[in-house]
Amino acid sequence: MGMTITEKILADHAGRKEVKPGDLITAKIDLAMANDVTAPLAIKILEKHGIDRVFDPNKIALVLSHFVPAKDIKSAEQAKLVREFVRKHGIKYFFEEGEGIEHTILPERGIVVPGDLVVGADSHTCTYGGIGAFATGVGSTDIAYAMATGEIWLRVPESMKFIFYGKPGAFVMGKDLILHTIGEIGVDGALYRAMEFEGEAIRELSVEQRLTITNMAIEAGGKSGIIAPDDKTIEYVKERAQKEWKVYESDPDAEYHSVYEWDASKIEPLVAWPYLPSNVHPVSESTHINVDQAFIGSCTNGRIEDLRIAAKVFESALKQGKKVHPYVRCIVIPASKNVYMQAMKEGLIDIFMEAGCAVSTSTCGPCLGGHMGVLAEGERCISTSNRNFPGRMGHPKSESYLANPAVVAASAVLGRIAHPEEVVRAEELATV
Repeated sequence: MGMTITEKILADHAGRKEVKPGDLITAKIDLAMANDVTAPLAIKILEKHGIDRVFDPNKIALVLSHFVPAKDIKSAEQAKLVREFVRKHGIKYFFEEGEGIEHTILPERGIVVPGDLVVGADSHTCTYGGIGAFATGVGSTDIAYAMATGEIWLRVPESMKFIFYGKPGAFVMGKDLILHTIGEIGVDGALYRAMEFEGEAIRELSVEQRLTITNMAIEAGGKSGIIAPDDKTIEYVKERAQKEWKVYESDPDAEYHSVYEWDASKIEPLVAWPYLPSNVHPVSESTHINVDQAFIGSCTNGRIEDLRIAAKVFESALKQGKKVHPYVRCIVIPASKNVYMQAMKEGLIDIFMEAGCAVSTSTCGPCLGGHMGVLAEGERCISTSNRNFPGRMGHPKSESYLANPAVVAASAVLGRIAHPEEVVRAEELATV
């Protein structure tokens, strides 16, 4: 019997010819990652056990992304602790505040490549599956162990296959395909399983939009999300990669827990209502909902393509004499410094600011209710981020709605959840 792409990557890293779901394995990692929230916990665990060395300073990435620029004394001390650890151990991949979010930086800089086994002390580590890596989030204790030994133990997950055929319509992005998936199977529908995505519609998407899909695998309970590399992936990787990579793909006779097939051409832009990413509704059924805030950014949808399509919506609005609605505040946060600089070169930042948006340094910001856009009681935000549990973006009685960047931009202009076609014509997107 053949193996899935996930099983092949795990088998190679465990030094086995084959593995099957349910096997308990110890596997060598290619990268361990933590951020300013999770790394301090791991560092303290290492210190508690008297471990004063890491297995390989060239295979650890530490990123200051969640509460930076420091919002208070506690967050400043967290970041300081990480900096001191980096200097002591000579960690190769360290990204200071302003560099951006780990899940954007690592693929963007070629630090994660196809075939890698990556563990990260952040639930959205599964993002890297978008370029054909096995990547999963773990706790700070596991990251401490991985940083000390270069290994991780895990149970080989079952795989689920999600096939999207057809061609996505105008304004339908990777965000809508993953929201559709989560809406169909629920927030625990892929619990501890590898979510494998394929099909004509997936191949149609850019690598950046594929990263959006795998980013939200955890919102269905997935252990990981993964998309087998194709020519687009290789083109993306070869100009970035800082090391060799290996392309894996599933065998035709590989076994799956379940297989789902959907016609992407029948999916319209979607909105996840509070308080679950699975509470999915078409945007056409959501236009009665007023919003107080719009957020464009996060590790889910803060990449350059996301900013381009949002800017196109605002540019069209400006031509019509419209800006961000007077009752709405719109926050735009590029997900990395490189994205920010590219957006400046393309004039996107000018468009955002002319439209009335607040543009901030690259960080997680309001996605986790951290800072730079926390919600008050009763306020509603439409966001390109990935999670909308009670209190996720602020007050427990605030509300977060999840959508793609075009929907969020259109909603910012009209002051309510809106279809992008209410602001910009589909044919105008040809220049994006």
